[in-house]
Amino acid sequence: MADGHIASRDCSGAAPGAPDADEARDAAVAAFERLDRISHAVLGRAEGGLSPVALGLAWADWAAHLALSPGKQAELAWKAARKATHLMRAMTPHAEDDPGARPLDPLPQDRRFKAPEWERFPYAFYAQSFLHAQQWWHNATTGVRGVEDRHEQMMEFFARQWLDMVSPSNFLATNPQVMARTTEEHGANLIRGWSYFAEDMAKLLQGGEEPEPTLIPGRDVALTPGKVVFRNDLIELIQYAPATDRVHPVPLLIVPAWIMKYYILDLERTNSLIGWLVGQGFTVFAISWKNPGEDHRCLGFDDYRKLGVMEALDAVSAITGAQKIHGLGYCLGGTLLAVAAAAMARDGDDRLASITMLAAQVDFTEAGELSLFTNEDQLALIEDMMWEEGYLDKTAMAGTFSMLKSKDLVWSHMVRAYLMGERETDGAMASWSHDATRMPYRMHSEYLRRMFLENDLAEGRMEAGGAPVFLQDISVPVFAVATEADHIAPWHSVYKLTWALPGEVTFALVSGGHNTGIVSPPDEPRAKYRLMEHRPGMTHPGPEDWAAANPVRSGSWWLRWAKWLEKRGEGEKIAPPPMGKGRKYRACAEAPGAYVLER
Repeated sequence: MADGHIASRDCSGAAPGAPDADEARDAAVAAFERLDRISHAVLGRAEGGLSPVALGLAWADWAAHLALSPGKQAELAWKAARKATHLMRAMTPHAEDDPGARPLDPLPQDRRFKAPEWERFPYAFYAQSFLHAQQWWHNATTGVRGVEDRHEQMMEFFARQWLDMVSPSNFLATNPQVMARTTEEHGANLIRGWSYFAEDMAKLLQGGEEPEPTLIPGRDVALTPGKVVFRNDLIELIQYAPATDRVHPVPLLIVPAWIMKYYILDLERTNSLIGWLVGQGFTVFAISWKNPGEDHRCLGFDDYRKLGVMEALDAVSAITGAQKIHGLGYCLGGTLLAVAAAAMARDGDDRLASITMLAAQVDFTEAGELSLFTNEDQLALIEDMMWEEGYLDKTAMAGTFSMLKSKDLVWSHMVRAYLMGERETDGAMASWSHDATRMPYRMHSEYLRRMFLENDLAEGRMEAGGAPVFLQDISVPVFAVATEADHIAPWHSVYKLTWALPGEVTFALVSGGHNTGIVSPPDEPRAKYRLMEHRPGMTHPGPEDWAAANPVRSGSWWLRWAKWLEKRGEGEKIAPPPMGKGRKYRACAEAPGAYVLER
């Protein structure tokens, strides 16, 4: 488009200057396009960032094929009758003597009906009715011949969302724990809950902002001592002060996800991975991403690689004098680090000694339920939401992540607050989760399209620095960590690193979720992990076969990983490097810096 304002919004780089005869036409076209974008953005915000068109297409595909499948209809009718019969038998007074009347168990991760109060009538009937309906709807939305895989996944997902909304655990009369609390407090819990509900609704009507973090970086969290030794328009680089007289000769650079603040790895002193690494004698640097605004709308994925990873590597090399550097990428930061590593290998840059990937993906064909929100229609809606302001606001992504675990992050929270009358006090991780960042228009659009939609990195179509990059060029050792209950980077997807990369790959499958599994210090009593050490030339077992054949080890993966890093270092320990160096990399501020405090 010739209109300079519109061109700048679309990051096309087009310059104004079209002939006068074309200016009116181009301005009209731009105005019509802007009207479309604004209307789509309004719709997207009203729908919480979800596309009703995408859901409608999925429903039409499923409903039409189900209507044309008399065998599937008969199967569902038969299963409904069987489940009704089983439910009635399970509710009879002597059900424990009937082997065919054993109650259904909730899914392992479903804690809603774990309390013993749910075993008494009539609450057992409510819970069992819900579990039977849950099973039936799973059968109804899956296995319908002719339905596209993505549409089937969407229907199964949204059917589960609706069921979670009407769960008996969500209502006063059908939740025995809420009834007991109400009787015990003579209804005072409901009065408190109503006041909390009114307070939350008032905040929502005033702007719908996500809760602000209650713990402040540098005061309550992110307490590991250090200095900001480099700053550009996109990152601050933090160098952490040594805690030992001698340090390992190979420094470590941490590349966190740009969607959240880096201090998930430096929460409290008891569970700070950064603080623990410094205590183990490692020289640690961490990138702290700037919270982008409208003027960053045209920063793309490759800008994050160049201004983020590559300029940070240059700084680490200059400050420490090290020839080799360990790289660590967390979540989206791991994907970015993989692209940077492939580009470095292509260009003959051999500064990386190893790569650690924490809950990070390079192949997005099994990216889990998050991929349901990256179809073409959904991406167009997200792009239009970003277009006017130049970024995607943190509340849009927060809503998406909440939907992925709605029974825990939405409904269970509402039950505790509005029915039980319990206002949750944010711990360090909960406060961090409210400290999200914005995402630039161009970067987020490129990331969603090239990774989730097109899978360009895994399939060899990704470019960096104007030339293609290939994962197969990465030859340095890799330590990959996946978490068992990850709803953002499912472990089966992270496992693909074992065959996507040609070199040595050590793979750890750890207990916990996307964040809790990573933030798992050595004194965590519930920590467990499985380990694979894959070498070139070895066969590649399937993920489930490998997990079944490997024993679970007690303890934190941190200890095993630290030994792995030590073995890939070079030589004896040395004196700590200076905190910053020269004018370009001088220490200019105390950790955690200024960017992490931006809202």
